[in-house]
Amino acid sequence: MADVVVIGGAVMGSAVAYFLTADPAFQGEVVVVEPDPSYANTATARSWGGLRQQFSTPENILIGRFGVDFVRAAPDLLEVDGDKPAFSFREQGYLVLATDGGWEQLGANVELQNSLGADIELLPRAQLRDRFSWLSVDDLAGGAFGRRHEGWIDPYSLLQAFRRKARAQGAHYVHDRVVGIDVVDGKATGVRLGSGEPIAAAHVVNAAGPAAGRIAALAGIKLPVSPRKRMSYAFDCREGPRHMPLVFDISGTGMRPEGNQYMAILGPDEADDVDADPDDFEPEDARFAEVIWPIIAARVPAFEAIKLARSWAGHYDYNHFDHNAVIGPHPELGNFHFCNGFSGHGIQQSPAAGRAVAELIVNGSFQTLDLTRFGYARIANNAPLREQNVV
Repeated sequence: MADVVVIGGAVMGSAVAYFLTADPAFQGEVVVVEPDPSYANTATARSWGGLRQQFSTPENILIGRFGVDFVRAAPDLLEVDGDKPAFSFREQGYLVLATDGGWEQLGANVELQNSLGADIELLPRAQLRDRFSWLSVDDLAGGAFGRRHEGWIDPYSLLQAFRRKARAQGAHYVHDRVVGIDVVDGKATGVRLGSGEPIAAAHVVNAAGPAAGRIAALAGIKLPVSPRKRMSYAFDCREGPRHMPLVFDISGTGMRPEGNQYMAILGPDEADDVDADPDDFEPEDARFAEVIWPIIAARVPAFEAIKLARSWAGHYDYNHFDHNAVIGPHPELGNFHFCNGFSGHGIQQSPAAGRAVAELIVNGSFQTLDLTRFGYARIANNAPLREQNVV
């Protein structure tokens, strides 16, 4: 029997396993079940690795702040046998743009973010043009720029560092797939694996990423989280801007540098409520030429002359309900814990989310950051907590 079975061993599941096994008050056994030990097709491996505090929800701002603090300290925290992980943190900021219609809300967001420890500068159009001369701003009211604590890391390195440290601290990883969850008298008593092996458990954590909705259904729970396909594109541009932040355009398109190249992404269309095939990783290059290239060229004129180098698909664990994470126990199945629905923000939110779930299991309550509003109760009560800054 395991004290905790974690379903999903990518960055969320491995963060939970790390924080559990790092807590001196926890002396139990942690088993992490992961169907893809290469992690090649996980949301983690195919993500952009962004770190930011530019959110509209206070909890997300604080989660993001902890995430960047953790990444700075992680080489020491996640060291194993003298080997300190490196994450290649590029602290170049996020630049969130707004038209006249969104300027007041952007200003309110920045005021909230800075009150919670962020360092975001609000730039009216003239200042935006002076600061970023390569940017087309005529249709904008201005933007918000993260001067510190924002940028991006190598997401795969963070996953592997969490996993390696968790294993060094005693977590056991199993290469298998969960095909059943046993529920008896209002408790999840264990899981059944595709190999036929059952694992009894005192606690079960759903950290299954885009498969979270399917895993919850095995316990008889409806969770509005499912895979949503999103494309990433890397392209060459000889005259592109240097030391560019990650630009969050009014269209919902994101763009940033990557080594000697640049990258662009367009998040899922909220109006398109069709779940993705979880096995669909086919690139969609026509979408770049027809949709994304015209957008980024209009915003950054240097991007009119580019060459697409490569493209890849990944999946968000998309929370259709309100785009925010679902963290904590089910109200009626109290030892079944959610760590789901991060909607494209999983890398930056994994340290705080892993810590939060571990605190709930060990202490029965949040100890450092109150994430009660992210609980499943809001879904059961049809009371969404909407996050506006999704990219």
